[in-house]
Amino acid sequence: MTDFDSVEQEELAALAEAAREVKLCMRVLTKTGDTVLTELFRGIGPGSRGVEDWQHYPADDVYDAEFHAQYYYHAHPVTERVEDEAGHFHTFLRPLGMPDGVAPLPLPDLAPDPDGNGALSHLVGISVDRFGQPIRLFTTNRWVTGETWYGASDVVRMLDGFVIDHARPSWPLNRWLTALVRLYRPAVVDLLHRRDATVARWQSANPGINVFEDRRLEVTSEMQISLDEYIGHVEQAMRRLRRRLRAQQAFA
Repeated sequence: MTDFDSVEQEELAALAEAAREVKLCMRVLTKTGDTVLTELFRGIGPGSRGVEDWQHYPADDVYDAEFHAQYYYHAHPVTERVEDEAGHFHTFLRPLGMPDGVAPLPLPDLAPDPDGNGALSHLVGISVDRFGQPIRLFTTNRWVTGETWYGASDVVRMLDGFVIDHARPSWPLNRWLTALVRLYRPAVVDLLHRRDATVARWQSANPGINVFEDRRLEVTSEMQISLDEYIGHVEQAMRRLRRRLRAQQAFA
């Protein structure tokens, strides 16, 4: 669990604002009996058989051409899902949305990027239950999503660039997912560094193997989460911060 009392004031305020946005999106959806999943499937329903394993929803992903952020939802076969998981969102950023100075690791099999926007980076996976409640954050090996590999420090710099700011497939869903990535930023930063450590250990234990294409290594770091509990900790930390600031002003 993040020590929110050690988070800088500006960052804590950003987390609190993200928490408000997440709660707002969920509140307006709940009023009509909806969830982020019903919003996702509206008009593109998974069909009478339900969600098809491995199928992307939407089929061509969601891509914001202004911020160059991207995501899709899918589900693995039931036997491969974590407990209570219905499916998960994969979030990405493409090069045109990345901060200056970031670059893929110069690996021997680095693929060319002729249009300058194909070398996308996976940010974080977000598992949800059947009610659309997030239950797990995770990172993956390169082969899982076909991403281009960037070091954790560069991916951390990308996180604030994940913005989906349009109405399709759903404005509340897009706002919710954008805010959720921002809300869990401290946790995602930790997961990304753990990801790189896992890959390094795996490579050391398996010399001569291309670790990034090794199907034995899929999930590189993960964390179970409780949204209500996490938001509660953020809000409590904000209240403590306000009390400290008022006390400082009183004695100034």
